[in-house]
Amino acid sequence: MAVPLSSSNGHDAEKGLTSNDPMSPTTSIPSDGRASNTTVSRLAKWNAKIESLSGLEVRGISRVLPTERHEASAFGFVQMALLWFSSNLTANNLAVGMLGPLVLDLGFLDAALCAVFGSILGSMGTAYMSTWGPQSGNRTMIVARYFMGFYPSKIPCLLNIVIMVGYGTIDCIIGGQILSAVADSTMSVIVGIVIVALITWAVATFGMFAFHLYAKWAWAPQVLVLFVLIGSAGPKFNTTITSKGDPTTINANRLSFFSLCLSAPISWAAASADYYVYYPENTPKYKTFAMTLTGLVLSFSIVTLLGVGLASGTFNNSTWASANKVSSGALILAGYEGLGGFGKFCGVVVALGVIANNIPGTYSSALGIQVLGRYGFRIPRWACTTVIAAIYTTCALGGRNNLFEIFENFLALMGYWLTIFVCIVLEEHLLFRRRRGFDWDAWNERSRLPIGLAALTAFLVGWAGAIISMSQAWYVSPLAKMIGEKGADLGIWVGCAWTLITFPPLRWAELTALRR
Repeated sequence: MAVPLSSSNGHDAEKGLTSNDPMSPTTSIPSDGRASNTTVSRLAKWNAKIESLSGLEVRGISRVLPTERHEASAFGFVQMALLWFSSNLTANNLAVGMLGPLVLDLGFLDAALCAVFGSILGSMGTAYMSTWGPQSGNRTMIVARYFMGFYPSKIPCLLNIVIMVGYGTIDCIIGGQILSAVADSTMSVIVGIVIVALITWAVATFGMFAFHLYAKWAWAPQVLVLFVLIGSAGPKFNTTITSKGDPTTINANRLSFFSLCLSAPISWAAASADYYVYYPENTPKYKTFAMTLTGLVLSFSIVTLLGVGLASGTFNNSTWASANKVSSGALILAGYEGLGGFGKFCGVVVALGVIANNIPGTYSSALGIQVLGRYGFRIPRWACTTVIAAIYTTCALGGRNNLFEIFENFLALMGYWLTIFVCIVLEEHLLFRRRRGFDWDAWNERSRLPIGLAALTAFLVGWAGAIISMSQAWYVSPLAKMIGEKGADLGIWVGCAWTLITFPPLRWAELTALRR
């Protein structure tokens, strides 16, 4: 979708907002009564100067009205797919595929099948959530208020900020590792992390226009260098390795890896509507779903399969095994072995590719700060973006030597609440809203939104189910221990089952008693 540049002098042509718009979270800087009027005035003037920059998105979480939308075009729908294809054809998702053979002892075929089908299922959840963007004109965590209530929806909002900061941390570490490996360790991982973070911050700060423009072209160099990687490293993949352990253990590891690969694409479910709020209200849902699904499935399938292949090669290639001991980034670069300077150039392109994955997460988590409360609502979006970027940069610098541990534990743990959240949205939509519909203008009016007691209870019940059936490096539940030598991660499946069972009767009782 072509998104026009915003003009200067505080007017945002993309959003139809000016600096005097009462619904804009950037119209005032809150004072706690202790700051002098002079200080507040200076901050307001400084903020106005920043927001007057050409192309800077001023709009925060305010609803995009139907009259402010842009006409959909054929390329606009193609860009839906390109957005997700560019954002996920990246090294961090390639590292997810490595976990199958390296951590869960799966063979090439088992890991490849789990990677592809897990990606498909997880992508379906994100594609479904993305359809709410054009319908409502609201950001995903604002849409959550219609399903979980005004106050309970702050829980998934906070969790979404955590997951986006987590992915920002992972992206910075991966990018920093590859850049360091390309420079033969003359550049430290720390410098690489800072480079990735700074570029991400710059694009995310300018907002939707810059993001769409970046995503429009970011996929092309990534496709080229990944195809070079396939040609260079593919002959060294060890497709003959088989899964280790007894049949029960193998099945447990298959389920755990399938859940991990599902968790990666569904991690976008709590943000996917954010990027479609400028599409027309009558945008066909099936087109939004199909194009989002296409971009997600293609990108995740390609990179996770490459990750499985690189991991398999470490079993019979001592150079790759040594590189993997250094970092996953070094292993990716080892795949370009023999290509000389061109291989290093490809490594730089792969490293910078994680920026495309990091931008939308930074953008959405900044919006999440505004959703959390009235004080957050008043903070300018660019300032929220700066805070988020500073947090995940700090986390990346501190955790740069523990990437696989972060991946193995963080991805699955976040997948628990996201799948539970999607289940609640799906049941509320199909069982209780098909005739009643939604009043999208009530996005910020508590009295016109659901109270959310049923959704909150079902959400917590689902979490309880996930906890008693999860399997992580730091905690293996009694239920998980019953399957295989290492246990099976059943958290997503038990959590979803408990939520799906408990939510309908609770919601029916809530509607009967409270009419909201």
